[in-house]
This record gives sequence, structure tokens and C-alpha cells, in this order.
Amino acid sequence: MPEAVHDAVLEFEYDDGERARIVERSVRQEIGEISGDRTKATISRDGCLVELTVLAEDLVALRAGVNTWLTLVSVAERCSN
Repeated sequence: MPEAVHDAVLEFEYDDGERARIVERSVRQEIGEISGDRTKATISRDGCLVELTVLAEDLVALRAGVNTWLTLVSVAERCSN
């Protein structure tokens, strides 16, 4: 991916660290698999907080990337219930 000029940092806070760990590990599996030519994502967890950063070279790619990653987090949250 060329230089990213746009980014979005998404934070998800959970009631307990175990749920945060499950969501983070579920989403982390997709990090290298679905990043496109115009976007890249990273994920980290600190206790009950999961932070997902989406980097993109243009705003259209950023919007698409954010939508994709929000959907993946939503699925991981539903499965962790």
C-alpha cells in the first residue's frame, strides 16, 4: 500500500477482559487476510479496551475499510455472547 494519508481509530470497551480478548483474537485473524491495496488495519488490546486502527490512502477506501472492520467486530461480539 502506498503512503496512508487518512486514518480512523476505533475503540471498543468491554465489561471484562475475557470478552475483549475473544473479540480481539477473532478480528486479528483477518488483519493480514482482507487488507486491500488501499487500506491497512492494526488491532491491539489493553485489558478491557480493544483498539482498531484503519489506515487508507483515500477517503473512499477509509470508509470502506471502517465499514468492513466494524462489521467484523460486530460479528465477533455477537459470537462472544
